[in-house]
Amino acid sequence: MDHESNPPDTEAPCQSSGVTRRTVMKVGAMSATMVPLGVMVPWKASAQPLDDKRQPAPGLAAGNVVEISPRINGTRRTLRVDARTSLLDLLRERLDLVGAKKGCDHGQCGACTVHVNGRRVASCLTLAAKVDGAEVLTIEGISDGQALHPMQQAFIDHDALQCGYCTPGQIMAAIACIEEGHASNAATIREYMSGNICRCGAYNGIVAAVEQIARSVREG
Repeated sequence: MDHESNPPDTEAPCQSSGVTRRTVMKVGAMSATMVPLGVMVPWKASAQPLDDKRQPAPGLAAGNVVEISPRINGTRRTLRVDARTSLLDLLRERLDLVGAKKGCDHGQCGACTVHVNGRRVASCLTLAAKVDGAEVLTIEGISDGQALHPMQQAFIDHDALQCGYCTPGQIMAAIACIEEGHASNAATIREYMSGNICRCGAYNGIVAAVEQIARSVREG
């Protein structure tokens, strides 16, 4: 009696389907290499074309587009935007004004601070549709050509920055702090600048810069 057994036939079809094991392995390997790259890129509502067919946020009709005409850094701009677009995303993604930074995106860090009609706002929480007809001032618009704004120079003079990520928002808040009349002393400055967070801890330099410019304004 011959006890030698034949090796299993890897090409033998499954009795129920007629598909070989080798075929199954080939199909599995091909499927693993065909993952669409699109699923690796996070979707941003503001970056989509205006005729995007995705489901809108609750309460908004598909294709809800508004036309706005704000004056941004002294220039009137007429734009058509999705009603859900934030002012921050409009500035950064449509107008290439990237000075205002996207930090927490929840209005808690102050990195996105800009001025709207002379008041500082968190642009990440401000709808672009709300600035129709408004005066919008960003960090790009405060210098006079190549000449820095006095607050920008004061930040340099007092080393009021390290990594620099929060600096545009800090400067915009600092200018507003003085214009609002909240820069009479260091304690008041700290209170009214508390909405702007510096992870590097350059607070002493920031307060010193604001004190310097506030003093020069008072002495006029």
